[in-house]
Amino acid sequence: MSVANGFGMGRRLLLAQAMVLVAGGVTTWVVALVVGPPLFREHLHQAGVTHNSNEQFHAEQAYQNATALSIAVAITVSALTAFIVTAILSRRLQQSISEVSAAASAIAEGRYNIRVGSPRLGNEFDELAVAFNQMAERLQAVESTRRQLFADLAHEIRTPVAVLEAYLEAVEDGVKTLDETTIATLREQTGRLVRFSADAAALAQAEEAHAVITPGWVDAGEVATAVSAAMGDRYAAKRVSLITNVVLAKRLWADRQRLAQVLGNLLDNALRHTPAGGHVILTADLVTDQVVFTVADDGDGIAAEHLPHVFERFYRADAARDRERGGSGIGLAIAKALTEAHGGHIQVTSRGPGQGTTFTVALPAVAAGAGALFDVTPHP
Repeated sequence: MSVANGFGMGRRLLLAQAMVLVAGGVTTWVVALVVGPPLFREHLHQAGVTHNSNEQFHAEQAYQNATALSIAVAITVSALTAFIVTAILSRRLQQSISEVSAAASAIAEGRYNIRVGSPRLGNEFDELAVAFNQMAERLQAVESTRRQLFADLAHEIRTPVAVLEAYLEAVEDGVKTLDETTIATLREQTGRLVRFSADAAALAQAEEAHAVITPGWVDAGEVATAVSAAMGDRYAAKRVSLITNVVLAKRLWADRQRLAQVLGNLLDNALRHTPAGGHVILTADLVTDQVVFTVADDGDGIAAEHLPHVFERFYRADAARDRERGGSGIGLAIAKALTEAHGGHIQVTSRGPGQGTTFTVALPAVAAGAGALFDVTPHP
């Protein structure tokens, strides 16, 4: 056992109490010896006791004995009280600290479900316990997310890698040749991997949006129109009508690139789930104190049981069909992360399969401490 371990908190508290008692006792004794006798003697003279008489001598002796006895009893009682209080307090402190120490060691070993109880030693210790438990919960959530993310990554990468491996082996064995069909398949699978890598990087960046959001004054209607124009060729190629309805013509305090990314992801999702001949409508409007963007389609629709999960990473209501369409399963998660980074919220509604889907992005018109996010005066 080290010296530090042998001289623990209990002994330190007891030593501190002893030093206080000794200092108090010595001070009291010095005051009683230096100040007490002259005052006592003066009162005796005022009471008529002759100077240097036997009465004065015995009275002073009695005063000194009584003082010494009183100080000794007071110090003894104080010492016993301090010892008992210190023993109880130090035991509770040691138990609390030992619990936190053991919990910290468990967390260091990867057991993030450990929690500590309130030591009931004051607000400071209760706040420490609460902060520790919050840290443990956060670490547990991060670890759970990390494991799920790695599992999802492995699951998503497995299919294109397996296809690539099978085709390469077939080419090596002479079963297949590098004709246009084979090359197109290989390019399609490598393209999926490239898109997935880009989407995974975008999601990681979106979930750290406090470091990448750079807001400024942007025209919400102009952003919606620009995103629609950028998606126009892809919609035309699939023969899906894209209609942009800009009711709002005000400025918004937001990161233009990230806002465009949100709308682009929603339009891309709508395109993948809307068959040829279908329609997608992008609307920008000001509703009470919120800027509201909606992307509504008349495509596949979503069953009610899937609606609460559509913004989760890699979640697909129909995994097979989404993979055929090239979706990575994280575009909506990126849209959600970026929307929340702007202080807004995103939601989805659908009347069911085959009934179309509507995504709604609402951004606050006023942010705490930032003033109005809209310039209510029309501008060029």
